[in-house]
Amino acid sequence: MQAQSLEGGFADPALEAASGFRELMECMARPGRIVEVAGARPPAPLSPAAGVVLLLLCDADTPLHLAGAADCPEVRSWVGFHCGAPLVPAADCAFALGDWAALAPLGRYRAGTPDYPDRSATLIVELPDLAPGGTRLTGPGIAEEARLPLPDPEALRANAARFPLGLDVIFTSGTRLAALPRSTRIG
Repeated sequence: MQAQSLEGGFADPALEAASGFRELMECMARPGRIVEVAGARPPAPLSPAAGVVLLLLCDADTPLHLAGAADCPEVRSWVGFHCGAPLVPAADCAFALGDWAALAPLGRYRAGTPDYPDRSATLIVELPDLAPGGTRLTGPGIAEEARLPLPDPEALRANAARFPLGLDVIFTSGTRLAALPRSTRIG
């Protein structure tokens, strides 16, 4: 397990981090857009895309919650070595990673406050597949509409209704990722 913890990070950190960050920001700015990312090889059950997101957004000052199958010794060790993120309960995290069933219910995460809406959690949701289609999305960054296969449209619609409070969501599957900021309207 020790050798596996040391492997799987960016081979060329400056270039891969810059490229991955640009793709992630593109997804946040254009909800529903699906992009390909590369560079991370985290241990199972994490996808390469989830690994990229962790490498980009988590560090020693970023509390992370691992849920369900993602909370295993191999992932804990990999996160510890590559990110240094402290592992915390759901109520205390800045980021939470797992599949939808393990991450639910959404009410256990920080949703910000009226004075500090940015002090909310971001969920990194591992999906079995991420392809265009599904639930209709509109709002900032979407010209007319976009579509994403949301795991629980009702829960995500209730989250969006809390804007400017609420959670942001990053969906990952294989080497693909997409984002659903809390400002997105879910049809």
